[in-house]
Amino acid sequence: MKMTQKATVQDGTDDTAVVDPSRSGLGPVELELAGVNKVYQARRGRVEALSDVNLSIRRGEFISLVGRSGCGKTTLLRILSGLLPPSSGSVTANGQSIWRGSARNDEALQQVGLVFQEANLFPWFNISDNISLPLKLRGVDRKARAARAEELCELVGLRGFEGAYPRELSGGMRQRAAIARALSSRPSILLMDEPFGALDALTRDKMNLELQSIHAATGATVVFVTHSISEAVFLADRVVLLTPRPGRIRSVTPVSLARPRSADTEASVEFQQIVRGLRVELDEES
Repeated sequence: MKMTQKATVQDGTDDTAVVDPSRSGLGPVELELAGVNKVYQARRGRVEALSDVNLSIRRGEFISLVGRSGCGKTTLLRILSGLLPPSSGSVTANGQSIWRGSARNDEALQQVGLVFQEANLFPWFNISDNISLPLKLRGVDRKARAARAEELCELVGLRGFEGAYPRELSGGMRQRAAIARALSSRPSILLMDEPFGALDALTRDKMNLELQSIHAATGATVVFVTHSISEAVFLADRVVLLTPRPGRIRSVTPVSLARPRSADTEASVEFQQIVRGLRVELDEES
């Protein structure tokens, strides 16, 4: 199935293009949202958070979700992660329904890892034990857990800090540990809710480069929530822009920038062109 998407051209106007999401290098559809709605019943009345969200995400794809505060980005991620049921619509992972009514399907969620804005590491566990905790809960033996934690510390740049405690690490290093923990059970899907939002600008830029390498090394499908358009474009294969409440998909913008991307990528004409187009769309939602 082909999806019509808007590609922003340099003069700021919009040109309609047909983009095939089955482009080379990506696998079959891994995540599918069809007609997803979310309504809250608050004291002040009915609040419609999401309305008719339809999106197909292919295996190995990196999707960034952007939009103004309150547009439903985190709500959408919580639905995908099994933390919040949709009011209606279907959500599937590898063909399995994540939700059966208001009950989540834990089998479908076995291949899903989740990273929050805060690292949320246990202060009484060292980094190795924090990273391998999901494996411990699954009954994996200590030797195998330690070996996996060591492997992941190497992947995320924490080699030599396996025995350190969270209080001994910087914010960026703690977030690396949180990413490693989410990857401990080798999930095929990684959901990330503004994981670098609390970091300073320089650390955030470094973490974006690291995340790009982690994505390449693991081949995971990533759904990444951010308020930063530049960050969204730098990381993504496609940027999904949500409208203010109720959250609907306004546009899906392909990012064809070559990988791996470096700090110089942000200075390119193509990068700036994509960012500019998304900012124009965002301003139109004011």
